This record gives sequence, C-alpha cells and structure tokens, in this order.
Amino acid sequence: MSPISATEFMNRLKNGEPVNLLDVREEIEYATYNIGGKNIPLSVLPHSINQLAYNKTDEIIVICKIGLRSETARLLLNQNGYQNARNLSGGLIAIQKLHQ
Repeated sequence: MSPISATEFMNRLKNGEPVNLLDVREEIEYATYNIGGKNIPLSVLPHSINQLAYNKTDEIIVICKIGLRSETARLLLNQNGYQNARNLSGGLIAIQKLHQ
C-alpha cells in the first residue's frame, strides 16, 4: 500500500473521515505530543500484534516522528496479514510543518 502524505492525511481529518491511527513511538513520546490513535511502541508491536482491534482489511495509518519506525511497523503488519496498512510519509514532523 502506498504511503499517505501529511496533506492528504490532514485533509481527511478535516473532512471528518474516520481513520484508524496506530502511533508506534515510545510511550513518553506519545505522552509528550500526539494526534490521537492507538499507541503501541514498535519495540512491543511484534508481541502485541494479535491484540490489535482492527480487521485485517481495514485501512490503518501508521505514524511515528519521521516515518522510519512506522514504515517498519507497516511491513510487520503486512507480514501478519494486514492488507491496508499505510505509512504517514514524513511522520509527525511533516504534519507540524504544515502548520508553520
């Protein structure tokens, strides 16, 4: 599945579209700044993947700070049968840049 740009992601939020958001940053990062979604750090995701409350056909947008950990998580989700996982290109930094 192709990545989603910060612009497309924010437009979807502004339009009120429901999104399944998975933030794979560490808990302290999530507590410091987040835009919502479920927080499962990449370090524990391999052991928690069966606890995800998503259907394997749902679109899941995976986010982190700059998009590297979320891309790793997206690949992990794909390997476990999640067909529509998408990485937020540029991560939260790209979203913050839109607001400057």
